[in-house]
Amino acid sequence: MRTRIRAHLFASTMLVAGVAVPAHAQTAEDARTQAPEATANEQPVIVVTGSRISNPNLDQSSPVQVVGESEITLRQATNAEELIGELPGVSPGAGAGVNNGGAGFASLNLRGVGTNRNLVLLDGTRLVPSSLLSETDLNIIPVALVERVEIVTGGASSVYGADAIAGVANFITKKDFAGAELAGTLGINERGDGARYRADVTLGANFDDGRGNAVLNVGYQKVEPVLQGDRDVSRNTYFINGEQIGSGTTFPTRINGRIYNPETDSLRDYVGSRDAFNFAPDNYFQTPLERYNLFGSARYEIADAIEVYAKGMFTKSTVQLSLAPSGMFGDTWLLPLNNPFLPNAVRTEVCASNSISAADCAAAAGATDPTDPNYREVATIINRRFVEQGPRIRNLTTNQFQVWAGVRGEITDSIDFDIYGLHGESDRKNSNINWGLKSRVQQALRAVSETECADPSNGCVPINLFGDGTDISPESIAFFNQPAGATISTRLSVVSGSISGEIGNFLAGETPIGYALGAEYRKYGASQVSDVAFGTQDEVLGTGAPSPSFSGAYDVKEVFAEVIVPLVEDVPGIHSLTFEGGLRLSDYSNTGGSTTWKAGGTWEPLRGYKIRGIFQHSVRSPNISELFTPVTTGLSNLPEDPCEGTNPVGNPELTAICIAQGAPAGVIGNIPSPSAGQINLTSGGNPDLGVETADSYTLGVVLTPPQIPRLAVTADYYHIKVTDAITLPTPNDIFGPCFEEGDAEACALIRRNPLNGSLNGGGDTPGLIAVLTNQGTIVTSGVDLRINYDVPMSFGGLNFDLTGNWTEQSKFQASPVGINRECVGQYSSNCGFFAGEITPELSFNFRTTARIDEVGDISLLWRWIDGVDYERILPTDGVHPDYLSIPSYNYLDLTFRTEIADTLGLTFSVQNLLDKDPPNVSNYVGTTALNSGNTYPTTYDVLGRRYSITATMKF
Repeated sequence: MRTRIRAHLFASTMLVAGVAVPAHAQTAEDARTQAPEATANEQPVIVVTGSRISNPNLDQSSPVQVVGESEITLRQATNAEELIGELPGVSPGAGAGVNNGGAGFASLNLRGVGTNRNLVLLDGTRLVPSSLLSETDLNIIPVALVERVEIVTGGASSVYGADAIAGVANFITKKDFAGAELAGTLGINERGDGARYRADVTLGANFDDGRGNAVLNVGYQKVEPVLQGDRDVSRNTYFINGEQIGSGTTFPTRINGRIYNPETDSLRDYVGSRDAFNFAPDNYFQTPLERYNLFGSARYEIADAIEVYAKGMFTKSTVQLSLAPSGMFGDTWLLPLNNPFLPNAVRTEVCASNSISAADCAAAAGATDPTDPNYREVATIINRRFVEQGPRIRNLTTNQFQVWAGVRGEITDSIDFDIYGLHGESDRKNSNINWGLKSRVQQALRAVSETECADPSNGCVPINLFGDGTDISPESIAFFNQPAGATISTRLSVVSGSISGEIGNFLAGETPIGYALGAEYRKYGASQVSDVAFGTQDEVLGTGAPSPSFSGAYDVKEVFAEVIVPLVEDVPGIHSLTFEGGLRLSDYSNTGGSTTWKAGGTWEPLRGYKIRGIFQHSVRSPNISELFTPVTTGLSNLPEDPCEGTNPVGNPELTAICIAQGAPAGVIGNIPSPSAGQINLTSGGNPDLGVETADSYTLGVVLTPPQIPRLAVTADYYHIKVTDAITLPTPNDIFGPCFEEGDAEACALIRRNPLNGSLNGGGDTPGLIAVLTNQGTIVTSGVDLRINYDVPMSFGGLNFDLTGNWTEQSKFQASPVGINRECVGQYSSNCGFFAGEITPELSFNFRTTARIDEVGDISLLWRWIDGVDYERILPTDGVHPDYLSIPSYNYLDLTFRTEIADTLGLTFSVQNLLDKDPPNVSNYVGTTALNSGNTYPTTYDVLGRRYSITATMKF
């Protein structure tokens, strides 16, 4: 019985939906040696991700993509994000390439339908979420212990829960590890920056004659930053029309849209190409990371067929984000006319623009303090970059732990059971440095002398805004540059029990019917606790939305069942015919009951030629963020405002729309363009949200022809449709109907700055008003292809592994009256608003590995990304021709792997072998998070040629 239990723990061999083939870039020999040994009379129990049924003779209908141990070694990954982020059809979420908009963790976005619609599992069990959106941080995965990754990309909700709409990524760890392994990785970019370090120590031992095993892994990873200022593509900031430009928050100070010139004591018109601030150099292309991992597991067979087990993991990671210096970003400020630093030219213009007479202006200038009858403050829009303060820094420190404990074994020779509980918690502390507090800057503006504030509390020091950009004193900076931050805490508790086994087949053949039954209870909790500054609207300068404190929780009770029934075997035209079905009944405390189910099967007319398909119906409940996040005003993307500049002049209809949205009639013709391509967006959670439903199906073939040994081909068509989707409208969903069709409801969702008519400013400028609803529809479909062929050669062997994806459609419609937007092969701020990552129509990875006896492996990975276009339904007037398309891209990675001795192995890689530069499409064609440094750093390589070496010692 002991061998059977150990095989059960192993979880699975390298199967793709029940067909044993080498995993990605893995040799046939690798695949053969993955399976645990079995006795002559006993076959190992095999579990494949996507099913809880443990039977090596039963084929699952869901396609499973596998990254095997050999590929993991070749990639020399520092974290789990690097193992799967470049796979065709897998869209990465936030990660190391996201700086402005990063959250300090790496998430997964299967099929581009949202990071909250897939699951990340460890050995088939859930991990505590790392965000309020229930996203899992890939950084917590212990990469050194990962044996393989299995990705179900056709949906897996009936097996793992309804939030697995797009599928799951299951990281499976090594079992029964015995001995010691020391591994170290060093990587460096050819340009000398972005160094990457990883060190792991793994210790394991069997004890009590093999009845037990314990393993411990301690890991350390460090990633050095790469600044956008250190790459040619991103050294300057380019606008969508090709002009070198930047942010309108600049220096010297900009008052009501005009620039103060200290040399002439006068104001002049702001000209973007001359005056805009280049914010790029201080941003990161590769965010720095330091992480410590601790992972341990143990098992012990307490009886002949009963085993207890436990696991625990702890991760501490620190990620740093860097942005251009903070400042006064076009908010409305109360400017005292007696400010001692206020130049006469500025005072005169401010008075004139507010219809204050020269006599009253002079009297106000001479006021001694706020109690003086002549004291006067004027609402003024001020843009001033605090270059004296240095770049804005955001430190995100995450502490995460999770523990598991359970018992499993056999009830009878044909029935297994597994009962376990887990609890995990994650705390992510966000500390903002060099941002500044608005209330303190306002206090510092109310100065009665160059050294004294009208309100001297808190150690107030006056601020001088009217020099050339180096005149704010260190004492003043120290006064308003107070730290601010918040802590996001999440927790997950699970109790789960299941039985799986087999019963005699009363229909056909000798293969028994496989089944699984179980029940599960999950409880989620999350909170955001902010200090006063970080939770107050418009208080922390340059942050976008505040983060008010709130909390929420819900739980779910579920029962599930699964069955695989061989229907016909070994008759003419049917080598095998199998039915697969599954049902999960859920009761959510927030949305009530729901039913998730699947039905499918496989047909193998001839041995080695198989057709498979499955249909799945899912019902996802809203998560804590979608339900409970307070409504706040943050930022969205818009490169050009229809009301900006002279656009409304001579156009009475457009003028009327702009005025109706809150723009003063007097500023028509001079409304500023969006600051740095960003506008205000007011949104938040919605406690009235209901469930969203999804229907998905896959249909494909698996070919392992006996006539061609060592060849495996899989091709699967997938289709996922989410209705009643919880979504926000894109900016164009609001601007299009309003300005192109005159839709009054859409126009009412745009509220402008009451002083200058822009869509930027403080709390008095809501900008776009977008509410989460269940009105969205998301559709994606395409084909996954996998071809693996291993050829023995006189010198060793050759392995060819092709993984490809064709995306047929990737559509998003925020509401029934919104645009049904197609984003396959297209990029824009609208496409990026939802899916984020560029979705090429075609992409593939092709790895060729030569095994040379007594020498090692030489492997070449060719990654190809299809060309993409600027969103075709958008007007191209004013868009530089070079930014309207990105050609197809090819990347080559070369790796050599060898064993110096029985105990020492070396792996050396050159990534981006040809040093391919990323495309330049400006900094304004997409969303801020993903269109950064004039390119898309999460899609295209921005680091250049780089080298890495890994040494592994085993004892």
